[in-house]
Amino acid sequence: MTEQALPASPIEADIETFGALTDKEPQKPPRSQWKDIWDQFRKHKGAVFGGGFLIFITLGVIFGPLLWDLDPKTLDIRNKNWRPVYTLLWDSDAKAGWAHPFGTDQLGRDILSQMIAGGRVSMAVGWLAMALALIIGTAVGVLSGYFKRLDFWLMRFTDLALSLPILPLTLLAVTLFRQPLNASFGPEGGMFILIVGIIGLTSWMQTARIVRGDILALKEREFILAARSIGTTSGKIIRRHLLPNVVSPIMVSATLGLATAIITESALSFLGVGFPSDFPTWGKLLADAVQRMQDYPERVLLPGIAISLTVLSVNYLGDGLRDALDPRLRGR
Repeated sequence: MTEQALPASPIEADIETFGALTDKEPQKPPRSQWKDIWDQFRKHKGAVFGGGFLIFITLGVIFGPLLWDLDPKTLDIRNKNWRPVYTLLWDSDAKAGWAHPFGTDQLGRDILSQMIAGGRVSMAVGWLAMALALIIGTAVGVLSGYFKRLDFWLMRFTDLALSLPILPLTLLAVTLFRQPLNASFGPEGGMFILIVGIIGLTSWMQTARIVRGDILALKEREFILAARSIGTTSGKIIRRHLLPNVVSPIMVSATLGLATAIITESALSFLGVGFPSDFPTWGKLLADAVQRMQDYPERVLLPGIAISLTVLSVNYLGDGLRDALDPRLRGR
């Protein structure tokens, strides 16, 4: 007589069912958030171009003097008014050569070395002024959005700053503070500090309003209420919970602020209220070339193209960061 198999107990049946439902293959590690951001950023071709060009121009103005070591302030009257080397393609009699591939100005100064030196100044002003504007704007936005008693006064001050005419205010500040700063830090250092300060102090308002709006929405979320309920101080809530969640709008505002700072510095130099006449910046090169634009149009085109491409690349980079850092757009 054959033995009959005993029915499985309920526990054994549950174990078998669970084993059948369990995936036999090892589970993949969770996908990184920064990987998702990078994948979304790569889809924006303009942002990839903008980021690449911004890195290229930044490295170029930093390390350019190592590759092209001509002094941008050296005068060489015997070799003045050289044309760029590409003009030899249609004018074999043009005074041009590889000794000065971008040509020389009316005083014999090498334009390529001036472009490198001017780009270093313009980019340094842009980065530092943008950082100053972000610090002020983020501080005002966080304090205004989190502390209700400060909201009215800080926002009315922000509205007042937005209503001021920026260009006349900038010209007034240059007139009032140029001489004291030049006496303390020299003509170049004093003007650099003055222009960075002016641009930073007149560019923080948009960042403050953006950050304030995000803080107002975030401080009513459940994780903020839970942090308050366990006695977390306001400083820790701001540092650990609120600031990490407003990084996205701050980064987008940073890119736009960089473009604004570069344009503002170029405009001041173009108007003749920026750096000294012998100190090259892209705006100063553009202003000096206007008088000889008909005879030497490339002297206007070279700094103009550099300013335009840099600002355009920064704007594209900001668009790509905005799309990549928005979780609602990832995967589309």
